[in-house]
Formats: sequence, structure tokens, C-alpha cells
Amino acid sequence: MDDIAEAAGVTKPVLYQHFGSKRQLYLELLEDVGRELVDAIASATTTSEGPRRQVEAGFGAYLDVVAARPDAFRLLFGSGARRDEQFADAVRRVEAMIADAVAALIAADIDDDHRLVLAHAIVGMAEAVVRERLADDDTVDPKLLARQLADLAWGGLRAVRRVDHG
Repeated sequence: MDDIAEAAGVTKPVLYQHFGSKRQLYLELLEDVGRELVDAIASATTTSEGPRRQVEAGFGAYLDVVAARPDAFRLLFGSGARRDEQFADAVRRVEAMIADAVAALIAADIDDDHRLVLAHAIVGMAEAVVRERLADDDTVDPKLLARQLADLAWGGLRAVRRVDHG
């Protein structure tokens, strides 16, 4: 907390006035990073023309945030957040928010549950690729990765069809 207070330019007591504990601060940070990702994706896809461009723009926005703030990505999706149940719940909420935003963009003749399954798969795909890239060399080329992921996702989404239950 001393380091955080110093980085924020405040005293530790002032920091504790806003956050009662390290846990509360960590949870706030998780939610802040999640909101930043969702907002970036929503903004990028809203201004994109056509579904194919939306796919690439969504990945691009996600990857731009990661490239600009790799430590924020690690905070949100690192193993430390997954080991604590309260933190893991916060991460799941962020993943669900991102998946909901992605699901709203999937224009296919499928039911909402199927759309949400695909959205979670897309979110997981992006997360897995970024983890691998950050573990390798701490850099992410957002434009290249966005094109590569969009090619895969777009190809898969174009093949999506209604699946009968049963």
C-alpha cells in the first residue's frame, strides 16, 4: 500500500480513506480494467462499418488496451486473481461483460444461448493468445494479432448455423 500511495501521490491514510483494504483496492482495479476493456470494444465496434470490420476492430481494441497496459491485463487475468474466490468471481464478471458485448455483435440465425457460447469462445481465444504472447516476450503487436484472430473468428462465425437441441 505504501508503493501504491507513493505512485498515486497521496499518503497511505488518504489511500485507506478511499479503499478500506488491499482486497478492496484490488477488486476496484479488476473492475476498472474490465470496464476499460468493455468500453474500448464497444467504442471500436460501434464505429466500424460491417460485421467483418467489427470483428477485427473488437479484437484490435482489446489488444490495444493490452499493449498499452500489459500489467493491467496480468492483474485481471493472471493466476493470482484466479486463486482467490472473490477475485475469481470479479474476473468472471468481467469476462461475462465482455462476452455479453461480443454476443450482441454476432449476427447469425442462432438462439441467444448459442450466441453467448460463441462470444465466450471468442473472449477465451483472445485471452489465451495474449497470455501466450505476454509470457513469451512482454509485447503484443495489436494490429497483427487483431488481423490473425479476426481471420479465425470471422471464418468460424461465417460457418455458424442453428443447432437443434437434442
